[in-house]
Amino acid sequence: MSLWIKRSPIPVIQLAMLFLSGYFMVYRFSTVTGILFLFLLFRLFQQYRKKALKVLPIILIFLAIFSGHHYKTKLDEQNMPTEIFKLDLIPDSIQINGDSLSFQAKSGGRKFQVFHKLSSQEEQAYFQELDELVEVTVETDISKEDGPRNFNGFDYGDYLRTKEIYEIVQVSTIVDIQVRPSWNPMDWLLLGRRKALLHIAATFPTPMRHYMTGLLFGDLDSDFEEMEDIYSNLGIIHLFALSGMQVGFFIDKLRYLLLRLGMKRETVDKIQIPFSVIYAAMTGLSVSVVRSLVQKILGNMGLRGLDNMALTLAVCYLLMPHFLLSAGGQLSFAYAFLLSVFDFEKLIGFQKILIESLAISLGILPLLIFYFYSFQPLSILLTFAFSIIFDVVLLPLLSLLFLLSPFVAISQVNFLFDWLEKVIIWIADHSAFPLVFGKPNTIVLLVLFVFLALIYDFFHKKKLVLGLSFLVLSLLFITKQPLTNEVTMVDVGQGDSILLRDWAGKTILIDVGGRIDFDSKEKWQSRKTAANATRTLIPYLKSQGIGRIDQLVLTHTDADHIGDMEVLSQYIQIGEVLVSPGSLTDSGFVRRLKVMNVKVKVVQAGDQLSIMNSQLHVLYPFETGDGGNNDSIVLYGKLLNKHFLFTGDLEAEGEQRLVEAYPHLPVDVYKAGHHGSKGSSSEAFLDHIQADLALVSAGQNNRFKHPHQETLDRFEEREMTSLRTDQQGAIRFKGWKKWRLETVK
Repeated sequence: MSLWIKRSPIPVIQLAMLFLSGYFMVYRFSTVTGILFLFLLFRLFQQYRKKALKVLPIILIFLAIFSGHHYKTKLDEQNMPTEIFKLDLIPDSIQINGDSLSFQAKSGGRKFQVFHKLSSQEEQAYFQELDELVEVTVETDISKEDGPRNFNGFDYGDYLRTKEIYEIVQVSTIVDIQVRPSWNPMDWLLLGRRKALLHIAATFPTPMRHYMTGLLFGDLDSDFEEMEDIYSNLGIIHLFALSGMQVGFFIDKLRYLLLRLGMKRETVDKIQIPFSVIYAAMTGLSVSVVRSLVQKILGNMGLRGLDNMALTLAVCYLLMPHFLLSAGGQLSFAYAFLLSVFDFEKLIGFQKILIESLAISLGILPLLIFYFYSFQPLSILLTFAFSIIFDVVLLPLLSLLFLLSPFVAISQVNFLFDWLEKVIIWIADHSAFPLVFGKPNTIVLLVLFVFLALIYDFFHKKKLVLGLSFLVLSLLFITKQPLTNEVTMVDVGQGDSILLRDWAGKTILIDVGGRIDFDSKEKWQSRKTAANATRTLIPYLKSQGIGRIDQLVLTHTDADHIGDMEVLSQYIQIGEVLVSPGSLTDSGFVRRLKVMNVKVKVVQAGDQLSIMNSQLHVLYPFETGDGGNNDSIVLYGKLLNKHFLFTGDLEAEGEQRLVEAYPHLPVDVYKAGHHGSKGSSSEAFLDHIQADLALVSAGQNNRFKHPHQETLDRFEEREMTSLRTDQQGAIRFKGWKKWRLETVK
């Protein structure tokens, strides 16, 4: 293999980069990816001329493979089955959260993501303890994922497609469950993983078992969600991503053991291949694990550095066609590529680990902010410190305890994990907010990588490095602060949240959304749910480069407007909170404000908020109310070329008071009160403001049936255009002197 690589007419890493650009041209076609592929192809033939012709068949073969698989993918997506009666459950994919069951399954050669609401505690217990291969007979509804509902929002359907899943199956009734036979070795390996996870859950206490399942088997269940968020905020959640650390540990220990037993090196190399397949399956076929295993196997064949990296890419193309369409796959290969490029051989000990961590953190920064929008500088030191703890202490310890557990369960060391989590929480409580950069577009992302590569290549030319560094910082600044104005109604489900930002970076946020839960459930039915803001509002703010809200206006005390305010303050800095006098009559709301530890300012009619070189006028309330719907803070102002009116949950009674107090109130864009309920947007009020556009913030298929048809009819009778988050997703106005309207859908 290494001899073939050496005889290649052109460096294989250049071929790999060409394949990489061709991959994204086929799977994520855009003008940028097309131009990039053609440019690299042109450069290849310009540099190597006739030699490049020798590798042209290989280039065409890989392009044919990509195109063929992509075509098949499109066919699979289009040919959605109309009905499914039987599902072969994939055992290690079972997830249970209260009365919610989810798993992946196969039927008719296709793979599905399945959801089911459990009907009893007995049914819940059955699936919690299930350790057999089963076929489930079901009654179902089949659908496709709706896609993101906010700009730059997480695309769950796209995530499923990376796993070659194109439909979601909602099971209404489980008719029958039968144990199914299987001669597929992969089925039994995945069942073995399921049995191992169940064994750990039954044998070891928390939090110890979370670290065991996470570091040994790549599984973090919902019980670990709170700590997972803390690790993520500190920028070290990647310590749980199975990768080179675990692969190196297990492969090296296996090789050492077999060699000590007297086996020949050639025999050990052969044994490593089936062991790698078993280990990959036991870790859930993680992209990073497969990549690391392939690199290890090729390394045993004499391939090192960039040659190893290039062939690893080619092998993974064939094993997992969608592997580079996920954030995890891209980050895993980016880390591996940087390790192949950087030369730290002259460094030793802790100095090597620290410099390596710093260089890789900066090298991977563009991709990190492209997917996660922020960077925690402290993560460089934390990665250095905790990678030693995880690699040197936890991984060997947990491996030994797991191997001994069938004979003797040793759980007395659980205090070490309690202590570790207390340290992590203390660090999180005393660390600064991450640096929020926003999401760069594809062109900026590529340019950032080019500039960082040039900085590495010309590191000793200080003036050039200084100039390139300035350009990098300029691109990051433009990404964080795009120098435009915006008014965005974020889709937070059944609730309200509206962002206003001007070109200078001043931000006002009106409400934060939140969840109203009316269900009285038994304990076994209760689900652990993340706050709406962590999936909707906060990612959007960060993707726009917003790490601070100057003024947070909480219109009134309903949960769907203020429910996530504490969660927001944990992720985004808040300058001050603006509330009505009536809101402070709610003692529970006052306690929550104190927990946030943020400056609170009371506003009422006559006050003004500055933004976009203009003013938002507080029109209402006039006096101290009760913090309810008709005590909502109402804001009005001319922003660029349009008059906006934001009414919170104001209903007909409050609207009538506005009509009486403000006889002249021209409005272009009206944020409909109370999510478009029939008790708001009264005829008299709509006739008074004569708005052109009504914005309705309502959850998709919400239980209140908002917006009400009567309200929509009133809009239509007055020739008012209405836009709704339940139909259009997030709604955004952007512009410099006049507005441009955008919607997600």
